[in-house]
Amino acid sequence: MQIENVAVTAFADQKPGTSGLRKRVRVFQQPHYTEAFVQAILSAIPPSGPAGATLVVGGDGRYFSTTAIQAIIRIAAGNKASASNLIRKRKATGGILLTASHNPGGPDNDFGIKYNINNGGPAPESVTDKIYEISKSLTHYASASIPEIDLTKTGVHAFGDFSVEVIEGVNDYVELVKEIYDFGAIKAFIAKTPDFKVLFDAMHGVTGPYAKRIFVDELGLPISSVMNFIPSEDFGGGHPDPNLTYAHELVERVEKEHIHFAAASDGDGDRNMIIGKGTFVNPSDSVAVIAANADMIPYFQKTGIRGLARSMPTSGAIDRVARKKGFQIYEVPTGWKFFGNLMDAGKLSICGEESFGTGSDHIREKDGIWAVLVNETKPGSSLQDILNTHYAEYGRNYFSRYDYEEVDSEGANKTIALLRSYIDVERANFVGKTFHGYTVKDIDDFKYTDPIDGSVSVKQGVRIIFEDGSRIIFRLSGTGSQGATVRLYVEKYAPDNYHEETQVAIQSLIKIALEISKLVEFTKRESPTVIT
Repeated sequence: MQIENVAVTAFADQKPGTSGLRKRVRVFQQPHYTEAFVQAILSAIPPSGPAGATLVVGGDGRYFSTTAIQAIIRIAAGNKASASNLIRKRKATGGILLTASHNPGGPDNDFGIKYNINNGGPAPESVTDKIYEISKSLTHYASASIPEIDLTKTGVHAFGDFSVEVIEGVNDYVELVKEIYDFGAIKAFIAKTPDFKVLFDAMHGVTGPYAKRIFVDELGLPISSVMNFIPSEDFGGGHPDPNLTYAHELVERVEKEHIHFAAASDGDGDRNMIIGKGTFVNPSDSVAVIAANADMIPYFQKTGIRGLARSMPTSGAIDRVARKKGFQIYEVPTGWKFFGNLMDAGKLSICGEESFGTGSDHIREKDGIWAVLVNETKPGSSLQDILNTHYAEYGRNYFSRYDYEEVDSEGANKTIALLRSYIDVERANFVGKTFHGYTVKDIDDFKYTDPIDGSVSVKQGVRIIFEDGSRIIFRLSGTGSQGATVRLYVEKYAPDNYHEETQVAIQSLIKIALEISKLVEFTKRESPTVIT
């Protein structure tokens, strides 16, 4: 096996965001671009680089994945690492994930490369910053001359002291979730209640084979209970984001076919949406309901609840569960890596983000299939019954997110700059001011000090908090590949009036948000791309 040092001019745009490096496919197809970033990742592996490391390589199967995997194998061989699977189970050094998550796939769409560390979770900023610094000064990458690996067949390929193992991951995952849930109880309910309709939409993403195996082969549901379960490089030409806009095929079938319980997952399986006929479960409510009923899940019966957490923009519904049950609650920036630190320290069991991400300490990533199964732990109850029972006990946090996708970056930056001026320059006049009946209690740009490693994250989102506890939040998202995405989050708490339609309940707050931010004026967008 010959190793060649390939000369390369450093790229200036390889700074990973909260979910790795995401660009259009054509950017990754530039000569040496993908190889250079992979070399930067390997060189940044803590504590001392790639020599002797064992790496997981996986992804959502989107366009360009096969090409990228072959490149990673050659460069891993050139750096004397080895490729394997299942970071936590195999006790691997880390993993390289090829995904742009919920973004569209195909030659004209998105691709992404992300590094996860040895706990199975996303790399912290100390590692991603190091990757970026290396990428800016890279002069060469090491590549081994080995033949392409057949990724369609399981087996071990050895090249001297370097080896590549191609595995099939469904069995390992099924084994894991069987330890978490009572499959017997769910299966028994399905068997004795044949009229109870279930529908899962894999959106042509990576969860398709997992969903078929679990829902059909293990739980005994008919094959008609899974849709779009064959993975596709371009996700069937769709947008693999499980929300009411992009999962419209599922939404339409749920209403037309009177589906009791339905769910969708995104391209790489970390996001989920739960719906039923006439019922949409907001992700902020979903994680709160899970936390409130965790004692019904065998896994938590064994481990107990160590703590709860949510991302800052997520509604405070889970906070109310934590206070009533005496659990510690953490509010962290957007990005799953912040949850991972708390889990590794034994301080966190259940967490969630309003962006349809929910999970627990069984792994260190969002887990869409896990979240779907956990909502099946109260078989026989309708989704609306479960929600109403929860609202009756805890009240309701009306919550909605408005996404303005791929807006002009200059306009987006003007919006955020204006909001920050209320914090830095006009705070004295802004705090205490009343807008349409809502009086401002506080305004800040969320700052987080990690209680485990002491790292500090700043400018994580502008929060406007009102006297009654309502909140308006603005963030620029880093999950897109071009332009900017402005996210507006609105929350209003009602202790007893929980039957109102969400958009009606928060309409005054939406009006306030648009007035304060001048978002329409700056971005030229009259309406959001997506409302959830």
